[in-house]
Amino acid sequence: MSMLTFRHAGEADIDAIVALVEGSYRGDASRAGWTTEADLLDGMRIDAQRVREDLARDGSLVLLGERDGQTLACANVCVENDACYFGMFSVVPGLQGGGIGKQMLAEAERIARDEWQLPVIRMTVIDVRDELIAFYERRGYHRTGIYKPFPYGDARFGIPKRDDLRFEVLEKSFRHG
Repeated sequence: MSMLTFRHAGEADIDAIVALVEGSYRGDASRAGWTTEADLLDGMRIDAQRVREDLARDGSLVLLGERDGQTLACANVCVENDACYFGMFSVVPGLQGGGIGKQMLAEAERIARDEWQLPVIRMTVIDVRDELIAFYERRGYHRTGIYKPFPYGDARFGIPKRDDLRFEVLEKSFRHG
């Protein structure tokens, strides 16, 4: 596994980020990877305006993972309620399972822990995604039992194919000192 290089995204990266996120989660192309939501949701996962807002928000950055000048992964890392929130995590579907996601997650954790000195990193995951939750549990995250409703009726988050979707908050604590 060759190492990624990391950088913070800018305005010029927005279209590539949208394409990466959409290709990782929606439609038939996403089925090449194991993170697809194609069986759960149709519609869009993200749009350029939401990425632009993530880039502009104080305490927020979009992290890119690159190799040989190609963007292979992205994630939004931001300060939210005295913790780091990790979201929009995407890896090129055909490259999933090769260690890219682990490197991205480790870099996001490093930023949260070492640069921002935050005590915890959190994320939300659709709670029926057992394989994905198990991936995070193997990396030290735990299920909090805190659930958030899926935003049914808001097409900005996708068009649900089932009526039992909700998010569960996962988190990992850091020891400082």
